[in-house]
Amino acid sequence: MNSIIRLAPLPSPKGTAHQLPSSKSISNRALICHALSGHQSTLHNLSAARDTRLMQALIDSPAETIDVMDAGTTMRFLTAYFAATNQPKIITGTARMKERPIALLVDALRKLGAHIDYLEKEGYPPLHVRGFDRQQSRAISMAGNVSSQYISALMMIGPTLPLGLELTLTGPVASVPYIQMTVELMKAFGVSVYFDRTKVIVEPQSYRPATLTIEADWSAASYWFAMVALSQQAEIRLPHLVLNSWQGDVAIVDIMDRLGVKAQFHSQGALLSKKDHQSTLEWNFVDCPDLAQTVLPVCAAKGVVGRFTGLESLRIKETDRIAALQTELMKIGATLQEETTGVWVLTPAEQAGLPAWSADKPGKLPSSVSIATYHDHRMAMGFAPWACLTEVSIEHPEVVEKSYPGFWEDMKSVGFGLQSH
Repeated sequence: MNSIIRLAPLPSPKGTAHQLPSSKSISNRALICHALSGHQSTLHNLSAARDTRLMQALIDSPAETIDVMDAGTTMRFLTAYFAATNQPKIITGTARMKERPIALLVDALRKLGAHIDYLEKEGYPPLHVRGFDRQQSRAISMAGNVSSQYISALMMIGPTLPLGLELTLTGPVASVPYIQMTVELMKAFGVSVYFDRTKVIVEPQSYRPATLTIEADWSAASYWFAMVALSQQAEIRLPHLVLNSWQGDVAIVDIMDRLGVKAQFHSQGALLSKKDHQSTLEWNFVDCPDLAQTVLPVCAAKGVVGRFTGLESLRIKETDRIAALQTELMKIGATLQEETTGVWVLTPAEQAGLPAWSADKPGKLPSSVSIATYHDHRMAMGFAPWACLTEVSIEHPEVVEKSYPGFWEDMKSVGFGLQSH
């Protein structure tokens, strides 16, 4: 794909997002459970996202060196998986992956008895994973406000450990829905898990083969909610999307209800349309941090003042997402500032004393905006909905391959004009 996609303004999108992917989070966990059940399970509707395709390719790879590229989930899950299954591997990734900390997971695995060495910078990939001689401990602890992927990685290997696993989570616990998702998936593969927000207990036991159909991805669906929020009129259908979901990003329904989106659910999926919106929004993203890049651009464009918490983990994602949001939101005069530790205030242009840039004042919009994506799929898709208001150029649009390969085709299908440059 070329390096820029230009989106012509479309105030009233209408149609179906036919290529809405299935859940990457569920798919990646299911692939680990599938492997630990002896590869005897049947998985339907696996995500087509690059991260999931990569997990499929690497989990059974005989290669000594495994390159996870920029896939953080794959790095964390496979580090624990290869250790637990005693497969000697060198695990590496992109330059950005080598900047993403993994010490908390490595420390935990070492306490359990795994042999893992850092090959470059202490605390960061690449790693040399050499497996267990014997399990050294059953009980370990970890801060609860770290990435839930560390916790899930340990949970999923717990049943395979001779002594099992007792994991105590200290302090506030973030992304609880993702931990609960792991619990439910493990149960689907026949494993009993105890989880009470502060402790995970898994006894030694065997995974059993299962048949599982993966539901649609709520993170991917969130961008369509954003388009409806910023449109004059809209009617968007999202197939296979279920409200009763294991995914924490289902919270987008409540958030966007406040930002002007009505969601109706039926057996085939969801129908999104317009409704009135609030002038302010307060939200704690601790359980759904991936939604920040959807919600904050909507607030900035609609003139909604936002007060947000739970954004800490955004610093260690594909990019420093807080810094990236600050830079790109400023292109329409909106500011994102940390008022007190952990409390972020988004001030749209009008409230900041700058020229108004608001969905309610379309006559004052700039004629075009160019968005940098920072090698981050969510930057591309989170800012694309601004095309309901003005011409938007997305730099390096190919980044969407990571989680939603059909995103640009779906934008075309609901009426957006796209030009590649």
